[in-house]
Amino acid sequence: MDSDEWPRERKWEQNRTPMTDYLILFAIVLGVNLMPAFGPPTWSVIVIYGINSKMPVPALVLIAAAAAATGRFVLAHAFRLLASHVSAKTKRNVAAARAAFERSKRNSLIALGVFAFSPIPSAQLFEAAGLTKVPLLGFTAAFFVGRTISYTLYLLTTKSIEHTNLGEAFRHAITSPAGIAVQAAMIGLLVLFTRIDWSKLLKVEAK
Repeated sequence: MDSDEWPRERKWEQNRTPMTDYLILFAIVLGVNLMPAFGPPTWSVIVIYGINSKMPVPALVLIAAAAAATGRFVLAHAFRLLASHVSAKTKRNVAAARAAFERSKRNSLIALGVFAFSPIPSAQLFEAAGLTKVPLLGFTAAFFVGRTISYTLYLLTTKSIEHTNLGEAFRHAITSPAGIAVQAAMIGLLVLFTRIDWSKLLKVEAK
């Protein structure tokens, strides 16, 4: 094939630098983790990206974990702003939930463990944290540590999606019945969380 007819995509790939790969990865993972629901699992994105870019695993893991933590941190802050626009009853409920959370150190440790290692979608966890206005840095740090571990394990062991692409990962997240059911259930639980009278249930006073 004549050089003038060389596909533009192939030329761009040849001229692409490692820094470009890092920035693209960060942007993709950040965007996925800014989504409040129905985004593809981040681990599938980074595994596919890792296969296609040949990026070193340590760099891939750290960049992806940092981007994921940043995205969830921003998402939680967006819901923190939203909290000022909900009904007075909802404000009382989430304030009571926060009071229950802050009542003991044990609750804080359990919550940190959930944010770090929970297999359930993390978007709704951060949305709930944002609504209750609990301090976010600790949760975000725990999330970052947990993701560095889980992403490393996925990258070292996952082979089933080697011939998949990012478009298929997004399509699967949007159209998979199981994925839709899990996301819908988590959204339902988030709504339920704001509707429960935690002050009555847990015998705490809203602050």
